[in-house]
Amino acid sequence: MSYEKVLKAHKFVIGTKQTVKALREGNVQELLVATDAESRLTAKVVEEANLRQIPIQYVDSMKKLGKTCGIDVGAAAVAIIR
Repeated sequence: MSYEKVLKAHKFVIGTKQTVKALREGNVQELLVATDAESRLTAKVVEEANLRQIPIQYVDSMKKLGKTCGIDVGAAAVAIIR
């Protein structure tokens, strides 16, 4: 279900560093975080989203999230941009 949001999104950012940057710029509508990603990778993204009251959806697989975004590697976090 959350994977479909990425497919329908016109613009999104992949990866924790780019997602944190987008959150700080105030461009994020919603955040997707893979539950199988290491918490040390996703902690900063989740913290930034919570500070800015951005909704967070959790998905079960980094690999599936990356594939949904059209990349050949896993994605720990994806931000859907406004």
